[in-house]
Amino acid sequence: MLVRIVVLDDYQRCAAGFADWSVLAGTEIDFVPEHLTGDALVRRVGAAEVVVAMRERVAFDAALLDRLGGLRLLVTTGMVNASIDLDAARERSVTVCGTRGLASPAAELTWALIHAVTRHVPRSDADVRAGRWQRTIGTDLAGARLGVVGLGRLGSRVATVGLAFGMDVVAWSTNLTTEAAAEVGARRIDRDELFETSDVVTLHLRLSDRTRGIVGPDELGRMRRSAVLINTSRGPLVDEGALIDALSTGRIAGAGLDVFDHEPLPDGHPLARLDNVVLTPHLGYVTTGSYEIFYRDAVEDIDAWRSGSPIRVLT
Repeated sequence: MLVRIVVLDDYQRCAAGFADWSVLAGTEIDFVPEHLTGDALVRRVGAAEVVVAMRERVAFDAALLDRLGGLRLLVTTGMVNASIDLDAARERSVTVCGTRGLASPAAELTWALIHAVTRHVPRSDADVRAGRWQRTIGTDLAGARLGVVGLGRLGSRVATVGLAFGMDVVAWSTNLTTEAAAEVGARRIDRDELFETSDVVTLHLRLSDRTRGIVGPDELGRMRRSAVLINTSRGPLVDEGALIDALSTGRIAGAGLDVFDHEPLPDGHPLARLDNVVLTPHLGYVTTGSYEIFYRDAVEDIDAWRSGSPIRVLT
């Protein structure tokens, strides 16, 4: 019998070209180019034994897993996926495996957003195309303070670039030590001071019950009116309603957002109507280097599972 594999959210119709799927002899592979949810997702997956999920776009909770009765292997790109209920998967005899990834793409996009917001790149591009000239004034980064919330693998990369631009780099997270911050050239300060004194605040935390809504009305209220917020980590780290209010009232100068509470961003969303925010469609990991690793590892995961020795199992 053929093993059926469904590869979800292949927006760019590129998954087939980033790995040698032909090594999976005796399989039928369905590459899905659109985002499906609910009944449409269940119908498309059907009785497939294997699903490859792209990051956290689909929430594989107990209710959905119950509707995917044939599922035996769930592969997620990346080694952490907060949208998969691992306990529910284990109870239903579904093996969950991950893939490796790169830290650099998200850090690079962070800086793309910082520049886009502080130098008004999208607005200026639109101006030139419309025959207008020099209607904005940018913000200097040299000498400004960069506040990094979460100084792990990604945050550290962002911090080192800030140092190269001549910024004063400060950092905070719950378990960050003064010594660990100093190793990347940053200074650890307390959370309130970071929000009160930083010109750019950038978030690099994993989403969890502890970090959900970690930037709310109080934190946004502490920020300088000239400051900007950058989020390339996870949308729910920020209270979206409070952020919309802060941006629309000029409480903060701007924001650069790659992640949102609901993705894709719904049509007519209030964020899309604000001219002091730069929006990208969760592109932090979307590079050729990342996709080569994601899909190559996914093929390896499926092959190892079929041989009875699964690898990169998430627990």
